[in-house]
Amino acid sequence: MVAPSDIAFDIDGVFANTMALFLEIARKDYGINDIRYEDISTYFLEECLDIDPEIIKVIIKRILEGEFESDLLPIDGAVEVLSDIGAAHPLLFVTARPQLATAEEWVHSMLSLNPSDIEVVATGTFEGKADVLNARGVRYFVEDYLEICYMLSQSAITPILFSQPWNRSSNHPFMEVGSWAEIRALVDLH
Repeated sequence: MVAPSDIAFDIDGVFANTMALFLEIARKDYGINDIRYEDISTYFLEECLDIDPEIIKVIIKRILEGEFESDLLPIDGAVEVLSDIGAAHPLLFVTARPQLATAEEWVHSMLSLNPSDIEVVATGTFEGKADVLNARGVRYFVEDYLEICYMLSQSAITPILFSQPWNRSSNHPFMEVGSWAEIRALVDLH
């Protein structure tokens, strides 16, 4: 079992269903209707989607800056499980996003916990995650980007891979979860 104080979370692809929002914006604003969530087979969208790379950049920039009309929804079950974990110990989210404000605002809007019980750190780089986690004594990190899992494991952090279509391409040595119910089962809330 994992103590609530020993675990932290990525935001995009773990808590926030960012790729569903990407597809929604592509449909609504660019008329791209033939891409499915399952088609996102790599983390780098230009490598797996038949969409103009400039449109991909624009959509990602809009998401990162909070400039979209559709809702950015949480992954099923995330709010309930994070609320339970947050009731036991303050939550830590670490994202590679370059700007804190949009991510932090979204996390706080999704969780009805005391804001002082939620910390969101934006590192601006994937590599910066390990430093933040180690500085706070976090032993486990829920991540959807397989390459980051390898980086974290080299920094004495145990990654928990959140299963997504873009991390299915190879075998890996990491603990894996496919739902927030599975995360709840790992965390000792008693």
